[in-house]
Amino acid sequence: MSDVRALLAGKRLLLGDGPYLERLDARHSPWEQRLRGWLGKLPRLDRRKVRHFLAATAAREGAARALDDEGLRAALHESTRAMRLTGFTDPMLATAFALIREASRRTLGMRHHDVQLLAGRTLLQGRLAEMSTGEGKTLAATLAACTAALTGAAVHVVTVNDYLAQRDAEHNQKLFEFLGLDVGVVLQDMQAAQRRDAYRANITYVSNKELTFDYLKDCIAIGEMSLMQQRVRALGGGRTSEPPILRGLHIAIIDEADSVLIDEASTPLIISETLPDDLDPQIYRQSIDLAQALQPGLHYAHGAHRDIWLTPQGKRHVRETMRPLGGLWQSTLWREEFVQKALSAVHGFVRDQHYILADGKVQIVDESTGRVMPDRTWERGLHQMIECKEGCEISGQRRTLAQITYQRFFGRYLLLCGMTGTAQEVATEVKRAYDLPVTRIPTHKPSRRRRMADQVYAHSDRRWESVATRAATMATTGRSVLVGTRSVEASEQLSRLFEQHGVEHTVLNARQDQGEADTVALAGQPGRITVATNMAGRGTDIKLAAEVEALGGLHVILTEFHESARVDRQLFGRCARQGNPGTTEAIVCLDDELFRRFVPSFERRIVAAIVRGGHQSSRWFRRWVTHVQGRAERHYRRQRIDTTQRDSQWVKALGFVGKTRK
Repeated sequence: MSDVRALLAGKRLLLGDGPYLERLDARHSPWEQRLRGWLGKLPRLDRRKVRHFLAATAAREGAARALDDEGLRAALHESTRAMRLTGFTDPMLATAFALIREASRRTLGMRHHDVQLLAGRTLLQGRLAEMSTGEGKTLAATLAACTAALTGAAVHVVTVNDYLAQRDAEHNQKLFEFLGLDVGVVLQDMQAAQRRDAYRANITYVSNKELTFDYLKDCIAIGEMSLMQQRVRALGGGRTSEPPILRGLHIAIIDEADSVLIDEASTPLIISETLPDDLDPQIYRQSIDLAQALQPGLHYAHGAHRDIWLTPQGKRHVRETMRPLGGLWQSTLWREEFVQKALSAVHGFVRDQHYILADGKVQIVDESTGRVMPDRTWERGLHQMIECKEGCEISGQRRTLAQITYQRFFGRYLLLCGMTGTAQEVATEVKRAYDLPVTRIPTHKPSRRRRMADQVYAHSDRRWESVATRAATMATTGRSVLVGTRSVEASEQLSRLFEQHGVEHTVLNARQDQGEADTVALAGQPGRITVATNMAGRGTDIKLAAEVEALGGLHVILTEFHESARVDRQLFGRCARQGNPGTTEAIVCLDDELFRRFVPSFERRIVAAIVRGGHQSSRWFRRWVTHVQGRAERHYRRQRIDTTQRDSQWVKALGFVGKTRK
């Protein structure tokens, strides 16, 4: 423990006295938050220091190659022991990285490029490295993970799903074993004992969701008992509780950090227990039937962002219709709550866009990633209303036992760092929320990606016909094509269109996520068309066949702009990796959700008049889209701030009655 403190001696950390080493929640005034945000702008790398660091690492490479395996390990252990006194300084990192680079060459057949060395250095400085897609983030992370683990720190490499955690751990295992490090992987179906063993390893690969829930389980099990209290109980002969699952929040290296820290930060992580639903299931049925009979404009109104509320006439109609049924319908508060939730279920949430039906259950689809979240439910009766709407068995209500936001959880690590291909749009927010500065890493080779003119249509059917024609035309030339869609529904609509035209293709969405990696790996074959939700396959490279590369590489078609420009950039970044050629284009419609939700109707009518019949976009259109996406980002940023504030209020409330450990 003291070794980890020494490594971070330059940081002023307030540490808790709980069962393991972690940072206490920081308290910042609104002014401090804003100041931290301003300081989060993308800084340029200090070129002089970078040159010296790369030169020092290169100078040590010859000596590293001259060592035998045992000598290399001994030299690395000696170097990392010295770091316990000096911290992660450039001279020490240059020595360690040269040795790890040589170990990687011997075991994995992969030598770290200079840009990967810079990424590893950035991570151990406690920063977020913006590293373009395809630049080898997985290998770059081994530099920081091995160095930190050899100093004695518990290193958690955090990925966005179980598949990537297992894949990356297996890919790098030979390197870890060569250096005398053991690696653990935490997967969804593991029991507590297996999880405990995985976290005892020097390096643990784990998804953000599993890691956070394991922490919450520790909080529930340990409760108010501090480490000193546990020791006193043990010395007195009393029984101690089960040891915690984790062994400390020392160092977290987050892959796809923008997805974890920003896109998924709107929803708190909650451990709850299912209670019998005291409500008569008939109430849900009556509420849904009434919501489907109400008239828009007369009985209810739509807000700008999926908000629906009853009008005064609607409230009167609901009272006159439902009050005679007696029971809870006689209460104004309950009556309007039921109908509001039913209206949201009927008109605000769409099957195959916001959720899917699988195994007779409603399963939420993450709108940012396109992946199913089987363990998540909507709160305050909304989930039960949607189950009723879809004719599913109505599940019980949930009671919260513990909850935490990603902002609060990851803020408790002694050293937090991460990597992503898209951070510049959220650099200010990442700095403000996590005190995590962003540094852009240059590319290993110049980019050869070419953005073609966008196609804009006033009506959706014209858009899909154009997408199908464009993809088929590109595929007939021998190019491979990736079509990114916003939702499961859109991917299946396009698939039916391809089938009508007899065009061979593959679909990848939340229904087929089990075979995601295999589908993505084959997407670079000649003439292959892959239709995928925008974020499906993130973290898996599309390897181009030689003939595809010669013909111009992968062609990516975006069919709907996302609220976040980062998601669009991630999709476009699937092509032209590591200096390969590639082209991108957007074929969109003004009926898309971004424009419906964040553009006033009069503004949409003006743009529709310009693009009537189809329009090849010019510079003004891209600027307008950027402006609209800025509106959307501000809306979701406010949502994330609200989530953090609600989480803080929840902690204070439970702290007051003695039910949570701060």
